[in-house]
Amino acid sequence: MSRPRTARRPRRFTLRARLTLVYGAVFLAAGAVLLGLTYVLFDARLRTGGTFTSSSAEPEPSAAPTGAPAGTPGPAHERFTDSREDVLRDAAGTSLLTQGGVALLAVGAVAAGAGWLVAGRVLAPLHRVTDTARRIADAPAAGRGLHERIALAGPDDEVKELADTFDTMVERLDRSFDGQRRFVANASHELRTPLTIGRALVETAMHRPAASADVTRLGEDLLQINSRHERLINGLLLLATSENEVTERHPVDLADVVTHVVAQAAPAAARAGIEVTAATAEAWTAGDALLLERLVHNLVENGVRHNSGTGGHVTVGCATGPGGRAELTVANTGPAVPPYEVPALFEPFRRLGADRVVTGGGAGLGLSIVRAVARAHGGDAAARPRPGGGLTVTVTLPPETAP
Repeated sequence: MSRPRTARRPRRFTLRARLTLVYGAVFLAAGAVLLGLTYVLFDARLRTGGTFTSSSAEPEPSAAPTGAPAGTPGPAHERFTDSREDVLRDAAGTSLLTQGGVALLAVGAVAAGAGWLVAGRVLAPLHRVTDTARRIADAPAAGRGLHERIALAGPDDEVKELADTFDTMVERLDRSFDGQRRFVANASHELRTPLTIGRALVETAMHRPAASADVTRLGEDLLQINSRHERLINGLLLLATSENEVTERHPVDLADVVTHVVAQAAPAAARAGIEVTAATAEAWTAGDALLLERLVHNLVENGVRHNSGTGGHVTVGCATGPGGRAELTVANTGPAVPPYEVPALFEPFRRLGADRVVTGGGAGLGLSIVRAVARAHGGDAAARPRPGGGLTVTVTLPPETAP
C-alpha cells in the first residue's frame, strides 16, 4: 500500500535566492575592503606628496623674519598653504568614498543579477531531479511512475552523478515492484488450480451414495476451509491488480453501483439479522465499474460481518461532495473501535480484536482492497469510529460529468 500523501510545505526562501544573496554579500564585502584600502593608500599619498603652492590666490605676504632671504614666505602664507592642503585632502577623500561607494553598489547590483542567473543555470538540473521525483511520488498507486528517468545530459559533475544515482535507484524499485506484482498474480493463479481440484474431490466424496454422516460433516468443514482459501487468493489477486492505476476509465454513477450491491447483499444480511439500507444521490466518477462494484461490495460485506448481530444495521450513502467529487459513505453498528486501531484496519491481513485469528470470517483484505481501488482511481479512503460503536468509512473519488 502506498503511504498517505503529505501536503508540500511552501518554500519561504529558495536555494537560488540564498546563493544570490551570498554571492552579492561576498562581492560587496570584498569591494568595501578594497575601497577602504584604496582610501587609506590615497590619503597616505596625499600626506607625503609635498606642499601646496599658489601664486594667484594667496594673501599679501607678511614681513619676512629678520635676516631671512628675500622672497621667503611669511607665517601667514604657510598657514594658508596648510589649510588649503587639508581642504584638498578632505575633498579628495570624500569624493573617493562617495563616488566609490555609489560605483560599488551599482556594480554589486549587477553582480547580484549575474549571480541570480548563474545560480539558476547551476540549479536547473536539480529542479529536473525534483520534478521527476515529485511526479513519481504523486502517482495515484504504488509503483506507478517508476518508469520515468531523468537521463540528465551534460558534464560529468556532481549534479549528473546525483541524477544517474537517482535513475539507478528508480530502475531497481521499478523492477522490484514489477517482480512483486508478477509473483502475486502468478502465485494466485497457480494456487487456484489445486483448490479447485480439492473442492471437486470433496464434493464428489460427499455426494456418494455410500457416504456416511461423518464424511458429510468432514466434507462441509473442508469446503468451508477451501472456500476461505479461495477468498484469500482472490483477494490477493484483486489487491495486486488494483494497486495499478486505472488507465481505461468510463463514467460511472455510484448511485447505480450502490443500489445493485445493496440489493444483492440484503437477503444474506437479513438472515443474519442485519438491516442494510441505501440513501443515494447522483455521484458521477470515472473509472472501472467492476472495481468500483468490488469496492462497495467489500464495504457492505465488512459492515455486515463486523456488526452487532440481530438488530444491527448498515447504512450506505453516496452523493456529490465539494468540488464535484463523488463521496461514498458506509456506516455500520457494532462493537466500539478504538481510534488508534483505525489506521491499521487498512493494512493487509489486519483484523480488529478477536477477528485476528486465522479462522476469522474474512481474509483481512477487505479494507486494503477498498483503499487500493480508491487510490487507483485517484481518490482515497478513510475511516472513523461511530459514536456508540461501529465504523464509518468514507471514500472520495474524482468527479466526472454525467454522460
